[in-house]
Amino acid sequence: QVQLVESGGGLVQAGGSLRLSCAASGRTFSNNAMGWFRQAPGKDREFVASVNWSGAYTYYATSVKGRFTISRDITRNTVYLQMNSLKPEDTAVYYCAARQSQFTTSSPGNYDYWGQGTQVTVSS
Repeated sequence: QVQLVESGGGLVQAGGSLRLSCAASGRTFSNNAMGWFRQAPGKDREFVASVNWSGAYTYYATSVKGRFTISRDITRNTVYLQMNSLKPEDTAVYYCAARQSQFTTSSPGNYDYWGQGTQVTVSS
């Protein structure tokens, strides 16, 4: 059974940092693109960042570019999201996702596997 399990969420003050992890089990995702999305209350799920199968190419939403960094450790079957200079508007449930494809996309409908999400709350 394929599982993606996020961890690392929590409560942090504005300007602070958090590092989210997404550990995959049940199969290896070394040949698959991975992504992070988030969903705030009353809003649609939105793209945050993605990384291609090799880790060589990364993409970010404009709202997080320069503050967030996505990376992957293929040996650990894990993807990370380092979040710096957090703002209250970053508050949301953050989801990890994986594609069957090697190539990234920002559309959540094109991801095949999802984690259960981890809450990130940024206080002002």
